[in-house]
Amino acid sequence: MMMMMMMMGNTLLLLFLACFFINPASAPPTMDAPLHSINYHHRHPDGQFLGLLMAYPTEERVLQSSGVFVPDPLTPLFHLAGRRFNIGKIGNVPVVYVMSGEQMVNAAITVQILVDTFDILGVVHYGTAGSINSSLSLGDVSVPASVALTSSWKWLQDFKSEAAQSPELKFGDYNLPRQGPNLLAAVEFTPTQVYSNGLPMKETFWLPVDPKWFDLATQLQNVQLEQCLNKTDCLPETPKVVYGLLGATADVFLDNVAYGQYLFQTFNISTVDEESAAVIMVCSSNEIPGIVFRGISDMAGGEHKLLSGSLSSLAASNALSAALKFIGMFDDEGQQTEPQQQWPLI
Repeated sequence: MMMMMMMMGNTLLLLFLACFFINPASAPPTMDAPLHSINYHHRHPDGQFLGLLMAYPTEERVLQSSGVFVPDPLTPLFHLAGRRFNIGKIGNVPVVYVMSGEQMVNAAITVQILVDTFDILGVVHYGTAGSINSSLSLGDVSVPASVALTSSWKWLQDFKSEAAQSPELKFGDYNLPRQGPNLLAAVEFTPTQVYSNGLPMKETFWLPVDPKWFDLATQLQNVQLEQCLNKTDCLPETPKVVYGLLGATADVFLDNVAYGQYLFQTFNISTVDEESAAVIMVCSSNEIPGIVFRGISDMAGGEHKLLSGSLSSLAASNALSAALKFIGMFDDEGQQTEPQQQWPLI
């Protein structure tokens, strides 16, 4: 009998210890918690979070140097899948911001982790972009109505192939000194497969940003954009916010005038970057709103070297300024406030 009581006592002790160490309610996750230890949908007591995403260090530094983000005093950040999810507020708005890393896969993975881990109202994405539209100047901020994935191609077998169903880029058209057949033949731009809850997969070329958020963004007022890098290097014109243009995303840094002209003339695309379409696609799949603010840092190979310094920081700062104005239109419950005046689309 004594032996049985001792065995029962040891069993109860082991059960107690197992519950203590395994039960996630025994202690909150630390700021270095791995993803598997955060098995609840984290929600801020003041309401849902806005997700704020940027791609590379220059874009994160302008947020850090602005001082507008106030970390949560108890749980300021989580490290998940090699990324740092920063928890806090901008004004009275609960925000989780994260730097995804450059290019589409990094952006898509990061947004999905953000949505899976936190109670996210929607995602605000800001960063830099190249312009292939002469109406956009360095330092301007584009808020696109739709973005496209322009690196989804069907590479055609030879230059004698029949007419494609979608737009083609024929490499022979760019031969020098004159046009002619080329063994690289041509590529046909193909649509993207998009999945959403409860809906069949659809193929589409254009990925629209959330229409309600886009309409709200067009009502931003008094967005202060920087014109100068320093006391001596300034842009020739005051930057502006431009609404309703089209953007393109590909894992390509575009520094080629001819290809930029092709995209503009064929698709009416104005800006090029490496993440926006991935962000909007994941938002669409998860049925949450997403919006994009892109500051023009270069002219995709077509600019003159007017300034001695890099424009990346200025462009990122201007994109952030517009994004912060947008975030300021949400109250602390995550609901939109109604401004009094609407800006026209440009």
